[in-house]
Amino acid sequence: MAAPIGIYLSVPVAGFRVPHAREYFETLPVPPPSTVYGMLLSLVGEENRCRHRGAELAIAILSQPALSVVLRTTWRIKDKKQGPGMGSNRRPDFQELLSGLRLAIWLRPGQEAGETSSLFQRVGDVLANPAVSRRFGALALGESTHLVDELRRLRPDDLTNARPLLADPDGDLSLTIWPNHVGSKGTAWGQYRLAESLLGVEPPERSWITICRAEQAGSLFPKGVP
Repeated sequence: MAAPIGIYLSVPVAGFRVPHAREYFETLPVPPPSTVYGMLLSLVGEENRCRHRGAELAIAILSQPALSVVLRTTWRIKDKKQGPGMGSNRRPDFQELLSGLRLAIWLRPGQEAGETSSLFQRVGDVLANPAVSRRFGALALGESTHLVDELRRLRPDDLTNARPLLADPDGDLSLTIWPNHVGSKGTAWGQYRLAESLLGVEPPERSWITICRAEQAGSLFPKGVP
């Protein structure tokens, strides 16, 4: 099997809303796998999010981001007769943000079916020659305002304070692997925790996450020693 691709990612300001937060938008300390997957699709210029289902990735935090709270205007659908962001369809809410976020992301050949060019291959090609990506717009991690500042190949010295995300049925982080943007049904979830440190330069097996739909999660969820 080919060696995993390691990516260093720096995002000055980001926020990853806790799924059930309503009035006060708390942030998760780490982006959900689905958010990272979406960023990688944008990196290679892929508009079809289903194209690389089965891709395998791992995530680690490299920094201790500062936490701040802002007051922002959010859009809601309260009155279908009014336009988006109009009248009762807009209101102020508090949102938590992370500043100085740095991540390590790994990709390896996954379980993509019928693809002549996997996400692993496409990301590797873009890192070697960015001109091969036919993409548009700014690269962001989640919201369009959470712009990526630096993306490059991971170096061993980047991993000094790395904390990998591990699959753990008793973990304190419920993260989306595959979101359903219409309703909660069909969203695939995983239970995780952040480890204290990374041993070595590659993530442990329990860090690997397969991007899949909810009906596939039972068979593709990361396996490891409890």
